[in-house]
Amino acid sequence: MIKKAGLIFLATVIGLATVTTGFAMGKQENKKAIVLANFGTTYLSALKAITTIQGEVKKDFPNVTVRVAFTSNIIRKIWHKRRHDTAFLKAHKNDMAEFLYIKGPLATIADLQDEGYRTIIVQPTHVYSGEEFADLSAYVHGLNTIHTIKAKYMPFSKLVIGRPALGTHGPVHDYHKDMEIAAKTLKADVALAKEHNAALVYMGHGNEFFSTGIYAEFQQVMRRTYPGVKIFIGTVEGFPSLDDVVTLVKHTKISKIVLKPLMVVAGDHANNDMAGDDSDSWKNTFKKAGIHVTPILHGLGENRAWARLYVQHIRDAAKDNGIEF
Repeated sequence: MIKKAGLIFLATVIGLATVTTGFAMGKQENKKAIVLANFGTTYLSALKAITTIQGEVKKDFPNVTVRVAFTSNIIRKIWHKRRHDTAFLKAHKNDMAEFLYIKGPLATIADLQDEGYRTIIVQPTHVYSGEEFADLSAYVHGLNTIHTIKAKYMPFSKLVIGRPALGTHGPVHDYHKDMEIAAKTLKADVALAKEHNAALVYMGHGNEFFSTGIYAEFQQVMRRTYPGVKIFIGTVEGFPSLDDVVTLVKHTKISKIVLKPLMVVAGDHANNDMAGDDSDSWKNTFKKAGIHVTPILHGLGENRAWARLYVQHIRDAAKDNGIEF
């Protein structure tokens, strides 16, 4: 009896070892996924922009897993703290569950790989190829430098990145064309400015380390696309600055503007820097210059036409890299 029990135990150990070895070194799955990499937001009202983009992507790729990631460490930490905020959870119940456990792009990609997804398209929701896009590209490039001894154990079959809304450098996809397509998605903003008999002023984010000349270039594309409305684009960081835009608006003798964020979400920058009550907000700076201001607190991502830009860029990334859905 003891001998029989020992044989059963030995068989079990061997069986477990075989299963474990097969799991670790056996043939890997190759499921496909899309990661939507957003900067993120803590504003609940601004989440509509992110969920609108997510919804459009899911609609076009119904059989593909779509995950959302936030690149901002600070924003993720705030959401994680909210998991333990009883008052917040009671007020919002379960409608924010996905964001309470939001992860960064690296962790999101790692989770997917662990779940058997070896073909992954990372699609940024950035407006243009600035600092955030450069960092995200570096993550993807870094992961693609992994080379295992045996090719069949590579963590990814294909890990690729799509381009931002206004495109990026390179000969494959002309960023001038991307800007022209993006401009056409903003016709509702132009119509609103016409309705108010006002100029249209956008506040972009910009950054400290990359040229923000793309905003000035996009301004010209918008003006060519909509010659019937005065259009200006400034940035929180970089050129053109708020002072630059105010000077130009005054020089043009404009008395009314519609002020809108040229950002995917209408979050902290839109609510405070743009439309806040502080004396140095964009709204109040224009008011001090004698200009009537109508602030619009809606991010670009809430515009389905803008959200569709990212869908097309996912399709382009798939086609460019031989990925079939």
